[in-house]
Amino acid sequence: MNRNTYQLEILRVCSGRYINYSYLIVDRKSRQAAVVDPAWQLEAIESALERYEAELSTILLTHSHKDHVHLVPPLCQRYAPHVFMMQKELDYYHFSAPSLYGLKDGEELKVGHTSITGLLTPGHTAGGGCYWLEGSLFTGDTIFTEGCGMCSSEGSDPVEMYYSVKRLQQLMPADTRVYPGHSFGERPGQSMSRLHEMNAYFQIASLEHFVSFRMRKGQTSLMSFH
Repeated sequence: MNRNTYQLEILRVCSGRYINYSYLIVDRKSRQAAVVDPAWQLEAIESALERYEAELSTILLTHSHKDHVHLVPPLCQRYAPHVFMMQKELDYYHFSAPSLYGLKDGEELKVGHTSITGLLTPGHTAGGGCYWLEGSLFTGDTIFTEGCGMCSSEGSDPVEMYYSVKRLQQLMPADTRVYPGHSFGERPGQSMSRLHEMNAYFQIASLEHFVSFRMRKGQTSLMSFH
């Protein structure tokens, strides 16, 4: 997938029952690359780097859950990249890695000539974040195409999730492509306008209704959306 300044590779990675999506962003001019939420299959990331003849300079982490940070240690050992996570997430969970930098809300970083903005979107975790660049939004477990992340673990908060979802819903242009950490039927890369149509949580206007729906009893699984 091509944008003006970067190329994007979607990486479906698995470990047992876990299925995640990691993403490789390659700056077209410098061939520097960033990987978003690297997990489970190191060979998938390394093969993508080889295909694009790219150098891994950056790791972008949306939050600190194991299935999103699993490959940080071996990647740091092999490539010595800079690692980014929202500062609020670092302060709460004390995640550590070499060359680790905490981002403030709205802070910009660069991968080669490609500008990327970190957005603080708590709810699933205390300081979860998304990464926004031209035409693309990487959302981790904040929003999926079909719903939003669970809010029942340490540091999570359905009230914060409401404000994070509504912020992204209002901030993102309709043609922005959304790349979440998991998929529950729809392929990653759906447009924001598509989410406006099919994401149940985008349809809920009031905070009270949103919280009661996200935290309702009797859900068949933690990933139930409807």
